[in-house]
Amino acid sequence: MRTPRRQFLGMMLAGTALAAGPLRAAGSRISVVATTGMIADAARQVGGDLVEVKGLMGPGVDPHAYRQTRTDIVALTRADLVLWHGLYLEAQMEELLLKLAGRGNVVAVGEAVPEDELIGHEDYENKFDPHVWMVPDLWGHVVRAVEAALSETAPEHAEAFAANAEAHLAAIGRLGEYARKTLATVPEPARVLLTAHDAFGYFGRSYGYEVIGIQGISTESEAGLDRIKTLVDMLVSRQIGAVFVESSVSDRNMRALVEGAAAQGHEVKIGGELFSDAMGRPGSYEGTYVGMIDHNVSTIAGALGGDVPERGMTGKLAAGS
Repeated sequence: MRTPRRQFLGMMLAGTALAAGPLRAAGSRISVVATTGMIADAARQVGGDLVEVKGLMGPGVDPHAYRQTRTDIVALTRADLVLWHGLYLEAQMEELLLKLAGRGNVVAVGEAVPEDELIGHEDYENKFDPHVWMVPDLWGHVVRAVEAALSETAPEHAEAFAANAEAHLAAIGRLGEYARKTLATVPEPARVLLTAHDAFGYFGRSYGYEVIGIQGISTESEAGLDRIKTLVDMLVSRQIGAVFVESSVSDRNMRALVEGAAAQGHEVKIGGELFSDAMGRPGSYEGTYVGMIDHNVSTIAGALGGDVPERGMTGKLAAGS
């Protein structure tokens, strides 16, 4: 007989209980576990050589559906600091993370974004769109929250964390300016962004784009045949020429749109692959937050007829991005 999920989590936590005090030895690096790649990158940027960061979710991983492994639970319970997003992004892990938050140093950094800057969920009261990383100005709140969490964990290094945070926020500011200028070069009638799921709401609000997701805010929602047919008809009637797949979501529904439009005599191209809920591969430029957003902005603007510098903001994008 299978052990109920709630009972299993309790058994795992009991077997790997958090220590009552600091886990690290004096002078050792701070052990940080982050759920998403974007948060892991912020921790590395702010923490520098003072931290050792483990990210649970790698390239192509969907955080909405991700379930913790036994190895994850051990890492989470042994870390000096756990950073997660919150706003119901890690839906399948939330029960565990909330339990850990009552026992140790666990911070939901995405919830540092002021509520009046969040997009509410039309179906659920007090639920918000979690995809705040899509806009650099909003992500700055998260970087500040990471800085505060690290400084509270190791106050002796607060000055170093503050200096690193300022440098990273300056880079994020330049990224935000690049996004505004580049996306504004797309002709207004072409500013329609159709993607696999509704991860670009903040993007659309900030840059004046109409955003349409085949699925809802969470990839756990399903797109039915009626939804696909409605979107095919819209592509044809509005003569939209490009749609976008996502690195962490199956492209099955998007291919159905392209084929459906072709059956009605309208050609739609895949404008490129976007990083929605996960970054690029580790060690690559696209595997950083700045590179992820540079890639998205440059790919979207280029596919929709905008003026994009070769290989993005600083010439670091991989060829073909």
